[in-house]
Amino acid sequence: MNVRVLGLVCCVFLYWTDATAQRSIEAIRQDFRNVTGTTVLVAAHRAVHNRYPENSIPAIREGIQVGVDIVEIDVKVSRDGVPFLLHDHTLDRTTTGKGEAEALTWKQLQEFFLVDKGRRTSLKIPSLEEALEAAAGHVLVDLDLKTDNIMPILAIVKKTATEDIVFFFDSDYAMLRRIQRAEDKLMIMPRVHNNAETDSALVFDPPVVHIDFTCYTEQVTQRIRDSFARTWINALGDLDDDLRKGREKRALKTLLEHGANIVQTDEPALLLTILRKNDLHP
Repeated sequence: MNVRVLGLVCCVFLYWTDATAQRSIEAIRQDFRNVTGTTVLVAAHRAVHNRYPENSIPAIREGIQVGVDIVEIDVKVSRDGVPFLLHDHTLDRTTTGKGEAEALTWKQLQEFFLVDKGRRTSLKIPSLEEALEAAAGHVLVDLDLKTDNIMPILAIVKKTATEDIVFFFDSDYAMLRRIQRAEDKLMIMPRVHNNAETDSALVFDPPVVHIDFTCYTEQVTQRIRDSFARTWINALGDLDDDLRKGREKRALKTLLEHGANIVQTDEPALLLTILRKNDLHP
């Protein structure tokens, strides 16, 4: 086989493998709403930040590329009302800036660069609008609210017409009620810390409920499933470490034994490979 033909075959193969890794947003949304299906959905924590800076546009695009169903991103609002992606209260850990992030204007925030594993990158802090435009048509988005200033965020979701892919996460039920009062069709993900909170969470008619391991029982997940919602659980920390070290059977048993069907992880590509091997993800 000559070199040109071989090169063409390789390109087609790579294209095919990339294409099969990515599912359509319609398929993802259908699975998201099918609470009794066998598919376990994968959420990339702060997007795919083991290859790119957390909460960055390249990290979101990498999530799409590897085939995650959901990207989780953290959102704040600048002093002049521009929603942007950042996890911490201060700029210090993940940017070249210092001090309280929300105390600065958007123009001031754009003076800094993202830092990845202690190294400065060429990337700027992304706006929420940029992030939603990157995700639209490809993947669901979990907005982890790191601010009390929610109205500019709701405005950007409306501007980008991404109401059908975005859901809002906060442990503060009062904040979630504010969102639903502002726009009752927006999707909400409440957090349940104990058995007693389950019914309070389901009042929001959520498509998904985030539960802690302190209340991870079949009784709780069945109650959530009976309300036509999925159950979200975190692999972050020890369980992700089990995945990295080849202890996948133990990790999957802990994560899935009581019926959770969305897993948030810092190792999305690895988890997807394991789930597919066990016929738990397309």
